[in-house]
Amino acid sequence: MLIYSHTGMKLQTLCIAVLLLLATASTATAAIPSAGKEADNSPRVRSLKVERSENNLFVSMQFDLSGLKLKSDREITYIPVLSCEDSYVELPRVVAAGRNRYIQNLRQGKLPGDARLCRPGKVIDYSAVVPYEPWMESATLSLSEDECGCGFRPVSSRRDDLAVLDFTTKVFSPSYAFITPAAELVKTREARGSAYIDFPVNGTEIHPGYRRNPEELQKIRNTIDILRSDADTRIISVTIEGFASPEGPYANNERLAKGRTSAVADYVRGLYTFDPSIMKSTWVAEDWAGLRRYVETSDLAGKEDILSILDMDNLAPDDRERKLRSAYPEQYRFLLENVYPGLRHSDYAVEYVIRSYADADEIKAVMKSAPQKLSLHEMNIAAQSLEPGSDEYCEVFEVAVRMYPDDPVANLNAANIALGRNELERAAGYLSRAGNAPEAVYARGILAAKRGDYADAVRLFDDASKSGVSQAAEAAGQLRELGLIE
Repeated sequence: MLIYSHTGMKLQTLCIAVLLLLATASTATAAIPSAGKEADNSPRVRSLKVERSENNLFVSMQFDLSGLKLKSDREITYIPVLSCEDSYVELPRVVAAGRNRYIQNLRQGKLPGDARLCRPGKVIDYSAVVPYEPWMESATLSLSEDECGCGFRPVSSRRDDLAVLDFTTKVFSPSYAFITPAAELVKTREARGSAYIDFPVNGTEIHPGYRRNPEELQKIRNTIDILRSDADTRIISVTIEGFASPEGPYANNERLAKGRTSAVADYVRGLYTFDPSIMKSTWVAEDWAGLRRYVETSDLAGKEDILSILDMDNLAPDDRERKLRSAYPEQYRFLLENVYPGLRHSDYAVEYVIRSYADADEIKAVMKSAPQKLSLHEMNIAAQSLEPGSDEYCEVFEVAVRMYPDDPVANLNAANIALGRNELERAAGYLSRAGNAPEAVYARGILAAKRGDYADAVRLFDDASKSGVSQAAEAAGQLRELGLIE
């Protein structure tokens, strides 16, 4: 039975509906055949209420003994018991006695001082107060019943659970809506980089040992070699794209870019036995885009006017370069000496396919050594094999968003993990990249609620609920139960 605790009052109260005889009781029966005939003598418990203050626990109920019949020499002792694991306390007992046993109890006075002696056939109002202890927060209230056959030997015993207490502090605790990533039929990835190869002035012939060329060419080889040596990957294309800088005549720069790109591609082709269809090359005569990226992030004097010149697509490249040189000669010299050399580069892209993984244990092992090999769907397989909320479970989603920082699903699921840990700033960062799926709208509602913006939270929950997120209405209901919204 679900028990509600109402906080924010001097007393916390558990109000329990009428309880009939409970079928969930564990029963121990004495070896007396006739005991079974009277096994239904348990009282009907009504109007059960449990309240607590800072120091005391108050229990009240009614024992309906109106249907109870006892022989004159029989008695039944009812003992309410609070228990939780190894801790327990007995509340004052109620003793229902037949005529002779009732009289004997009155005369002998052997019952405990707080016991209630009564005759069957009545409704007994019951109340008790015990000092409150922390373990009672989630204790079980049970009713122990012992029937005595006047020879002080139990005829039968039973114990029924009446209620499970819940005095835990109520807080907003929503369910989270994760999205299962779609499976990738083919896992295609790309490794990219830039090599800055030195060529003789106006030359297109590559010299592998010239100046810094050994290190720059090694970058290309390392990328290819790592992928070729990995049994889980297969290279499907290698692309070389060469760039020249904008100074000088465009026609000459075009010749240089094309020739130097071809030289780098031939160098790579000569190192490996790739199928001819794998190697590809392209070139850009003058890297105006790279120049613009630098200027845009610089603090050059006249920066905005320089950008305007670079954006003059109606001018031929040579005219644009002359205009820049004449209008801003000082800035041009700086760019020529410090920026243009970096615009002469060969970009390389190695496209490859990674095999798929389906076994959760293998996926977890790969995640530790090479998480970049895994798809979001594969990481989700690993997550489903772990205990939700555990450190290992949460780590899967954090790895996923590190590997796929711009993916909306990865960001949404990582946001849910952060929200569950009350890491609200991290959650906000993830949600800024989580897109506008209904689940993301719902997660933003949770963030708003945790920040105390309940009006915005309800609006977002309503939008998410209309879009089919089942958890949204329950989350709004929690805010109402807690009195945070009307």
